[in-house]
Amino acid sequence: MIDQRHLDRTDVACPDVAMTFDALLAKVRYEGAYPTKERAKEVTFQVLAALGRQLTGEERVALAARLPLEAAREFTGQVPSTQQLTGWGFVKDLARRSGTTPAVARWNTGTVLSVLAQLTGPDLLDQILDQLPEGYALLFGQPELRPRPRQAAPRKAA
Repeated sequence: MIDQRHLDRTDVACPDVAMTFDALLAKVRYEGAYPTKERAKEVTFQVLAALGRQLTGEERVALAARLPLEAAREFTGQVPSTQQLTGWGFVKDLARRSGTTPAVARWNTGTVLSVLAQLTGPDLLDQILDQLPEGYALLFGQPELRPRPRQAAPRKAA
């Protein structure tokens, strides 16, 4: 059984409260219903590595500062890709790299990123989502609220 005290340390209202790596893994394990701490660690590292390939700039530095050291090392140890992936592209890439199905990769991604959303707090999460292409908000457990560019309505022939 997971100790609830560890799970409550990431109150969204207090994102500056540091979380230990064990507490992060306990939260991921609980949220994702993973059978072991080792599986939660494997999934967490896979998703952090994938996110590390997508996120750049100040948001990357700010997120790394909020992560436990072990998680920050995995995240920042990745060279950002020159091609940004949409949310669905991120999931498909993770599935390919981890040797799982897209459904499993989607579950793993949603589990880890929703825990990160709690850890970052709403301001940093908004900055991260502003940097990433469409589809990531849902992966972080948030509604996709960014406005879509409007397409011009077809003109009627006069």
